Amino acid sequence: MTTTEPRDSSAVGKTKTKRSPIGAAMRVLTSFTGSDFAQKYGLADPVNRVAYQGTKTGFQTLGAASRAFAKASGDGKPKRPATVNKGLFNLNPDDEQQMIAETVKDFATEILRPAAYEADANAAAPAEILERSAELGITMINVPEEFDGAAAERGVVTNALVAEAMAYGDMGLALPLLAPSGVATTLTNFGTDEQQSTYLPDFAGENVPQSAVVIAEPKPLFDAFSLSTKATRVPSGYRLNGVKSFVPAAGSSELFLVGAEIDGRPALFIVESDSQGLIVEADPGMGLRAAGMGRLLLQDVAVPSSAIIGGDEAFAAYRDVVRLSRLGWAALAVGTGQAMLDYVIPYVNEREAFGEPISNRQAVAFMVATMATELDGLKLVTLRGASRAEQGLSFARESALARKLTIDKGLQIGLDGVQLLGGHGFTKEHPVERWYRDLRGAGLGEGIVVL
Repeated sequence: MTTTEPRDSSAVGKTKTKRSPIGAAMRVLTSFTGSDFAQKYGLADPVNRVAYQGTKTGFQTLGAASRAFAKASGDGKPKRPATVNKGLFNLNPDDEQQMIAETVKDFATEILRPAAYEADANAAAPAEILERSAELGITMINVPEEFDGAAAERGVVTNALVAEAMAYGDMGLALPLLAPSGVATTLTNFGTDEQQSTYLPDFAGENVPQSAVVIAEPKPLFDAFSLSTKATRVPSGYRLNGVKSFVPAAGSSELFLVGAEIDGRPALFIVESDSQGLIVEADPGMGLRAAGMGRLLLQDVAVPSSAIIGGDEAFAAYRDVVRLSRLGWAALAVGTGQAMLDYVIPYVNEREAFGEPISNRQAVAFMVATMATELDGLKLVTLRGASRAEQGLSFARESALARKLTIDKGLQIGLDGVQLLGGHGFTKEHPVERWYRDLRGAGLGEGIVVL
């Protein structure tokens, strides 16, 4: 892997691709289709509620030290899923991708959406939902087969479809459910054999460790490539100092991949939650409250020299993780934006003013059409970037465009959705105000959802 690449290598028409058969998609979720889905998840039973654990500075903890990761050496050869040139960009998911997306969407609409209001109010995800989501095997599809996972080929497009489907139910709840998958993806694509052997086996089972890729920092005009968190070399490895924010389920997480600057360039470091000097604080915000957001205070946190992700190519690994994360946030915005559109259309068709549906008004019809148009644009850019990343091609251009559209158009979709409901859009009787707040957060996030 190199740190430089042709600036225009991802422009439309620049890269010539070959036609080849579509490879088999990841093997997961087959036991969750059909009528057994409702029975398995007990849709009639209310989900357990978890009380909010504090205000902005209401709790402090040294981290969730509920498991010990046994250090393993491996055989010195990292296990990477294959990158396959799949020919021209195909907008249609294959059968297995479609099945995965539909199953996750069922879970999101029937389990996440009913729980979203309470989770937003409590600023915490219900424990039962976190447990049930592990049974879906979302994380397993990003773990190589050598570690009992299902990843034979890179599944960036599949991950994008999963993120979109999950956010269709609720973006705030989707974050802590998808965060461990982001860690597994990062370790699989960029981790050393020792790192993979030590941590990835835990991500292939049902008892997946709560974890997250942590990049964001609480400062104005945050730049993911100019970090205030610093890593200093010491004889035993590195010491990390700084503050990280936007950490989902921070109080219950067991593992973090923390972005910090070393020798003037950012890199990712593996930090276990029971590390001395690591303090977790609650940090709820305007949106994405159901994610139970927190911040990490790193005070001379010691990590071994083996903790850096990517080794000599640490910056290149960090750069690609940021790009994949930006595609991930765009996929989340697509899911929530689609939920907004699907909610607004019936409303404007049924809501009457002056003896006719308000959708008959040109201003309303144009606003709905613009929402749909911008949503399609965001989705197409995101999937094109995911497709190129999956094939090992440059996706820098698509990642940048997806982030720009998420910030501008994602927020506008949320704003228009609230506007179309009028006074109802301002109340918590309808979910559009929550979706608007979450879409605002999607334009701020870095890290967490790594495709």
